Amino acid sequence: MNRPTITAVDGGQTSALALIKRLLLEQALARWRRYAVAFVLMGIAAGCTALPAYLVGNLINEAYVHRDLRMMVLLGLATMGIFIVKGCATYGHLLVLARIGNGIVAENQRRLFSKLLAERIEFFADRHSSEFAARLTTGALAANQVINQIIAAFGRDLMTLIGLVVVMFVQDPLLSAIALVVFPPAMFLLRKMIRRIRSIARAQFTGGTRILEIMQEMVQGIAVIKAFTLEDHLRRRFDASVADVEREANKMARVANRSSPLMEVLGGMAIALAVIYGGYRTIVTGATPGEFVSFITAFLLANEPAKRLARLNIELQAALVNVRTLFEIVDAPESEPNEDHKPALAVSRAAITYADVVFGYRPGEPVLRGLNLTAEPGKVTALVGPSGGGKSTILRLLLRFYEVDSGTILIDGQDIAQVSRRSLRQHIAYVGQNVFLFRGSIRDNIALGRPDASERDIVAAAKAAHAHDFIMASPQGYDTQVGEHGLKLSGGERQRLAIARALIKNAEIILLDEATVALDSESERRVQEAIARLTEGRTTMVIAHHLHTITHADCIHVVENGVVVESGRHHELLRRGGRYAAFYRTQLKNQEHAERVMAMSPH
Repeated sequence: MNRPTITAVDGGQTSALALIKRLLLEQALARWRRYAVAFVLMGIAAGCTALPAYLVGNLINEAYVHRDLRMMVLLGLATMGIFIVKGCATYGHLLVLARIGNGIVAENQRRLFSKLLAERIEFFADRHSSEFAARLTTGALAANQVINQIIAAFGRDLMTLIGLVVVMFVQDPLLSAIALVVFPPAMFLLRKMIRRIRSIARAQFTGGTRILEIMQEMVQGIAVIKAFTLEDHLRRRFDASVADVEREANKMARVANRSSPLMEVLGGMAIALAVIYGGYRTIVTGATPGEFVSFITAFLLANEPAKRLARLNIELQAALVNVRTLFEIVDAPESEPNEDHKPALAVSRAAITYADVVFGYRPGEPVLRGLNLTAEPGKVTALVGPSGGGKSTILRLLLRFYEVDSGTILIDGQDIAQVSRRSLRQHIAYVGQNVFLFRGSIRDNIALGRPDASERDIVAAAKAAHAHDFIMASPQGYDTQVGEHGLKLSGGERQRLAIARALIKNAEIILLDEATVALDSESERRVQEAIARLTEGRTTMVIAHHLHTITHADCIHVVENGVVVESGRHHELLRRGGRYAAFYRTQLKNQEHAERVMAMSPH
C-alpha cells in the first residue's frame, strides 16, 4: 500500500533560484498590472529621492557663490513639491503592495488547506497538527515576503540607487568611480553568509513548530496535566524548546547583521576618500562647492538602498526556508485524490460484503487476515471481540479512510474502490466513541450532518437523540457554544449531539463505533432508544464493548486476530458456548462484581 510522504526540497542555491522563479511566475505574474502600478509609483519616489540630491548643489552655489535669494526661494519651493510627490508615491506603492501581499497570503493559505483536505487519515497520523499550523502561517507569509523583497529591491532600492549614482556621475565621474570601487568586496564577503543563514532559518522553523506543539498539547490535555501534576514537566519541556529557538534566533542575529558593520566600514572608507578628493578639488583647483555637496548628499542617500540590496540575498534565504515548508506539502502527491470522475455509488438495499480482505497499517503487520463478513440490508450487524482484533479497522475501511491491501468490499455488489469516495461517504453516517465537535454552537454541530437542514429538522434530530432537554436547559439553548472539541459539554452530551448529527444526515448505512461506551446507565438507556430510531430500516454495523447493548442485533460477528471466528444471533452464540459465550460470561461476572463492590461501599 502506498504511504503518503513529504519530500524535502533541496536547500541549495539552484533550488533557491527555482523557488524565486516559481513564485514570480505562479503568483506575481498573475498580478502584473498592480505590480506595474507599484513600479511606476516606486519610480516616481526614486526620482524624487535623486532630484533633491542634484538640486542641493544648485542651492549651495546660489547661496554661497551667486547669492541669488530669488533662485533659492524657487529651488526651496521646488524641493518641497518634490517631497510632497514622493510622500504620495510612497504611500501609493506601499498600499498597492500590501493589498497584493494580502491576496498572495490568502491564496497560499487556501492552497495548503485544500491540499490537507485531500489527504488520507494516515497522512496525519505521523505528524503533529501544530506543524500544519506553522506551515499555514509562516509559509504563506514567507511567500509574500519573498516577492515583496524582490519587488522592493528592484522597484524601490535599485531605481533609487541608479538615480543617485547618475547624480554622482553627473557631478563628478572620477569621484564616483573611486567611491563605488568598495562595493564588489562587500558582495563577495556577503555571499559567504548565505549557507549559514539557511541552516539557522530551518532550525528556527523546527523549533517554532515544537513550541506550538507543546502549547497545543497543553491546552488540549490540561485535564491530564492537572490530574498527574505534570505542570513542572511541561514547563521544563516548553522552556527547553523556547531556549533552543532563542539560541537559534541569536545566531541569526549575529550572522544576518554582520553585513551592517561591513557596509558601514566600507561606506566610511568611500566617504573618506570622497571628502579628501572633493576637498582637494574645491580648495586647490577652485571648483565650486555645489557639485561636491551634491555628490556627498547623493552618496549618503545611496547608502541605505545599497545596504538593503546587499542584504537582499541574506533575507531571501531566510524567507525561502519557510516557503519550502509550504511547497513541501503543496507539491506532495495527494494521498486521497479527487475521484469525482469515478461513477457514484448507487444504493438500493445497502447490502455490505467483505470478501477476503487483508489490511495492515504497517507493512508486514496485518490487522485483517482474509476477513469475510456480511451485513444484511436493513438489519443490525454487531462486531465484538478483544481489543486489537480489527473491529474499528473494518469500519474505517468501509469509509475508505484506508485502502485494503487485497480483497474487496462491496455495497450492493459494487466495489467501493471503484466508486467516488464522496458518493460513498454521502450514504454513510458515522458515530465514533471519541466524538469530535467543531467550535461553534450546538445548532451548528447538529446541522453539519446536513448543512441545508431547517431549524425544525435540527430540533427533531435533537429530540430523537434525547438531546433536546439538556439543550433547552441551557440559557442559550441551541445557540450554546460547545467550546474547543466540545469541552463545555459532558461526554454523554457530546455523544448525543453526535447521534443527532448522524440522524439528520438520514443515510442508508449507519456505523457505530462503541457509541455508548462513555455514557452512564441512564444516558446509555436514552441513547440506545435514539440509536433504535436511527437504525430502523437501515443497514447498521455496530461495534460494542458492552455486550448487553447488542443482544437485539440481527447478526453478531466475533472478530479475533483479523478474522471472523463466530457468527450468529445472541441466543444462538450463547448455546454454542464458544468465544462469544466466554466474552459474555466474563463481562457478566465483572458487572456483578462491580455491583457488589458498589453495594458494599459506604455512601
